[in-house]
Amino acid sequence: MKILGIGNAIVDVLCKVSDDFLIKNSLIKSTMKLIDQTEFQNLLSSLNIEETISGGSVANSIVGLAQLENNVGFIGKINNDNLGNKYEDGLRKENVNFLYTKKDEPIPTGSCLILITPDSERTMCTFLGVAGKINDNDLHEKYIKNSDILFLEGYLWDEGEPKKAFNKAIFNAKKTAMTLSDLFCVERHKLDFLDLVKHKLDIIFANEQEITSLINAKSFDEVVSFSKEIKKNIVITRGKKGAISINSNEIVECDAQKNLKIKDLTGAGDLFAAGYLHGIINNLTTEECLNKGTELSSRIIQKIGARI
Repeated sequence: MKILGIGNAIVDVLCKVSDDFLIKNSLIKSTMKLIDQTEFQNLLSSLNIEETISGGSVANSIVGLAQLENNVGFIGKINNDNLGNKYEDGLRKENVNFLYTKKDEPIPTGSCLILITPDSERTMCTFLGVAGKINDNDLHEKYIKNSDILFLEGYLWDEGEPKKAFNKAIFNAKKTAMTLSDLFCVERHKLDFLDLVKHKLDIIFANEQEITSLINAKSFDEVVSFSKEIKKNIVITRGKKGAISINSNEIVECDAQKNLKIKDLTGAGDLFAAGYLHGIINNLTTEECLNKGTELSSRIIQKIGARI
């Protein structure tokens, strides 16, 4: 298997909302907020559902890789319930090897309310459900060892059992990539993430805001200097400024595509990572990796949802 993703198995529920809806519910645009099941139901009660998808950040990337005909797998914790069955079926239909055996759990399958405002920004309210209870017993070493690259998400990181699962996965991997996921995650786990980036990961995906916050940088030049110093492959998306890959002293940049009819930014980072990793496992140049990531992210933001 080329790439094994491990992440939060979340059913995405997409809804269009006004800016006033965010203000009324004390939600900060473009961030992810963890909520409980009651708050999830309360928010959903006044909305119309556009679409439901088997989601989660790394799962979106893995599906993108599968659509490019790569042999990939995914592990994420779901319950043996209606949403869990839909989640598993959704990934299998996309030719993803789903490598978690679901069981009857006391907590339901996780779900994420993705609120899309008229400016195409997305604000996420996530009820992790059983996804946030993943532990090291849920991971089979053979799947990790048989993969060329392990791909993890910052969303999954938390103290206790998820952290143990994370460390077991990294310990058994040949090469590890991770996305920092969200500014909320970076602020919450800054010291842990910094340790991972410096000492345990090989490829790191982040947007400019996330990586700047991680190292408390005052300028982007500081980000570049840090990335060169640690000698890892740091891949940074910069919105309209495009994307940049820094790998020791190799610095390659790629322009953003222009004149796009943007509908929804959900999954832009996920599909960028899919394109870049597709390039790596198919021996493309760094420039070609960046171009593939940019191509996929540009396609995804011109439609609703995180599926090409």
